[in-house]
Amino acid sequence: MRICVFLSAADLDERYTGPAKEFAELLGKGGHTLVWGGSDVGLMKVVADGVQEAGGRLLGVSVDFLADRAREGADEMVIAKDLAERKRLLLEKADAVVIMVGGTGTLDEATEILELKKHGHTDKPVVLLNTAGFYDGLREQFRRMEDEGFLPRPLTELVFFAEEPVGALAYLEESQGIE
Repeated sequence: MRICVFLSAADLDERYTGPAKEFAELLGKGGHTLVWGGSDVGLMKVVADGVQEAGGRLLGVSVDFLADRAREGADEMVIAKDLAERKRLLLEKADAVVIMVGGTGTLDEATEILELKKHGHTDKPVVLLNTAGFYDGLREQFRRMEDEGFLPRPLTELVFFAEEPVGALAYLEESQGIE
């Protein structure tokens, strides 16, 4: 499976890097391909390292203004002209999406895939990996949107919240019929 991971390129502490490494190792050992923003810094590097070390493939999609941070030695690296093209390519090349901890860029990517799902433009499974309760507030906001009629589909059809890396990958594999 080609799994797109939206996540931060920031250097973060162990409460975020530990679960990210765990997810990356599971992904690599499962023989999956990481589709990610292509950067070789911060949490993006942690995940790419873990996937590659565990035998998985790396498919990066960087962007012109960040090309100097693109990972050397990825199995495939595409350089998009802008962030909009990058997002489009990331989603096109993936079978599923995992949203890990991140800032405004990650949130932008997350809401785009959920908006596409909401309108039926994709049926790719989406997991929000809620490491250390990072997305508790967002989950509450989504529930309020659902409760007050802002979502035309049940929240459970749009996104699966996983508290642990093993649960995130298990959900994706099950959704794709992989045992």
